[in-house]
Amino acid sequence: MRQASEGSRYSLKRIFFSLLKQRYSYKYGFQIPTPTQIGEGFYIGHFGTVVINTRARIGKNCNIAHNVTIGQANRGKLEGYPTIGDNVWIGTGSVIVGNIKIGSNVLIAPNSFVNVDVPDFSLVLGNPCKIVSKENPTDGYINNILPS
Repeated sequence: MRQASEGSRYSLKRIFFSLLKQRYSYKYGFQIPTPTQIGEGFYIGHFGTVVINTRARIGKNCNIAHNVTIGQANRGKLEGYPTIGDNVWIGTGSVIVGNIKIGSNVLIAPNSFVNVDVPDFSLVLGNPCKIVSKENPTDGYINNILPS
């Protein structure tokens, strides 16, 4: 995906990777626009719908399960897009919306609805979400960790 945004607009490399990204988007059911800022070590664990807003920012070593939405809020005090830190695991069916910040080393349990800021080293559960402080919530959950 990063290669689809590199080079000049009409370079052969950019066109090739853009077409490849589009093909895999349909084949595997994800919607991640090319300009989305995503850190290294990004991992989608299963086949299924993943929708990420163009302006959302995702840190390094983020793991996302299927049926996850990371989107915008269009009105109210949370109008905007989420920022997600490093080493975050997002479970199946989770929804993260609004101008919020998810800290680093956070585990978001399956089917959670998150529209509040989440501090580092937290476990997020349920709808409405409940935040529990935990020493190493992502231990054993994060795949494809890239060395710093």
